[in-house]
Amino acid sequence: MSGPAGLEIRRLRVAFDGFTAVDGVDLEVRPGDLRFLIGPNGAGKTTLVDAVTGLVKAHGSVRFDGTELLGRSVHRISRSGIGRTFQTATVFEELTVLQNLDIAAGAGRGAWTMLRRRRSTPEPVVRALETIGLGDLADSPAGTLAHGRKQWLEIGMLLVQDVRLLLLDEPVAGMSHDERLATGELLERISTERTVVVIEHDMDFMRSFARSVSVLHAGRMLSEGTVAEVQADPKVQEVYLGHAPREAAADVAVQEV
Repeated sequence: MSGPAGLEIRRLRVAFDGFTAVDGVDLEVRPGDLRFLIGPNGAGKTTLVDAVTGLVKAHGSVRFDGTELLGRSVHRISRSGIGRTFQTATVFEELTVLQNLDIAAGAGRGAWTMLRRRRSTPEPVVRALETIGLGDLADSPAGTLAHGRKQWLEIGMLLVQDVRLLLLDEPVAGMSHDERLATGELLERISTERTVVVIEHDMDFMRSFARSVSVLHAGRMLSEGTVAEVQADPKVQEVYLGHAPREAAADVAVQEV
């Protein structure tokens, strides 16, 4: 792996049957950032990620590590070092944790080669097991893992593919408090060597772990900055966080007096 790489999106537009889901979005994610992408339901967050990964047709420009992605196939985009997860973890539940990682790392190898028990574990798989904290469960069937650990396994399956940009869709949905904390710490470790973008609705999780935040609303970029900067933005308070802007709150206070 050659290290993290940046993502640059310019004038991105995605429309479905006359409905514009993403409307001229500009977004720049620095290499090694842990960026959270937030916004109300229907804001265009998942559609934006779908466009980056080639799942929907889009207009504008999406450049990763200087290479244009729009117009490329899903397979070519994935091969360029971009990986994503969905809200529901996708793992091979009948296979062990180790076999899941081995399959993910083994593109181009035969099925028997990937599934047979080896005398030694490949180094990328060893590193991934250590990173995601599942070394003690390497021989456990993936289907027996708790919900949060399945998400960690799916992230590990991206790590063994030398993914340099991870796009994670609500990775802590349905997790316990301890699982959310462990997941945030995992993302912090990963982002020392990779760029990570997280779609998230859990505001406590975002406040605890985001290095930078982008807020979408109605398919457009509403606000960007640090957690403190975004939370202080009156537009965000009004549209997303459910708080009245300071000016409006002051007017209400005067009227009540």
